[in-house]
Amino acid sequence: MDDRGKCASCPSICCRYITQKIPTPRARSDFEHLLWQVSHEGIEVYQDEDGWFLLVHAPCAHLEASGACGIYTARPPICRDYSNDFCELDEPAERHFRAHFRDYDALLAYCRKRFKTWARTA
Repeated sequence: MDDRGKCASCPSICCRYITQKIPTPRARSDFEHLLWQVSHEGIEVYQDEDGWFLLVHAPCAHLEASGACGIYTARPPICRDYSNDFCELDEPAERHFRAHFRDYDALLAYCRKRFKTWARTA
């Protein structure tokens, strides 16, 4: 399948979220801040070989109902530079996550294991 065919058969997975690299959380206060963040709808946290990231589920405002880009000819450089040589249509990104926290409860469970005193003081 050529690259265009690959995108044509995809439901625009890469246009439905953004990721933001964050500093590696180390202190309890770092994790308290992350707990606040994952308390918001559409926010997840993950760690992979490149570090820690916020994952924000929010489709691009220019994504049309058909899955096409409404500003394709004027799309931002990050979109222009994106390669679909190997993308989530090939394999879900989650397979490469070392840690993945979809919500408050998942991250809280991790915090309680990482910080032995968490349960007594939180």
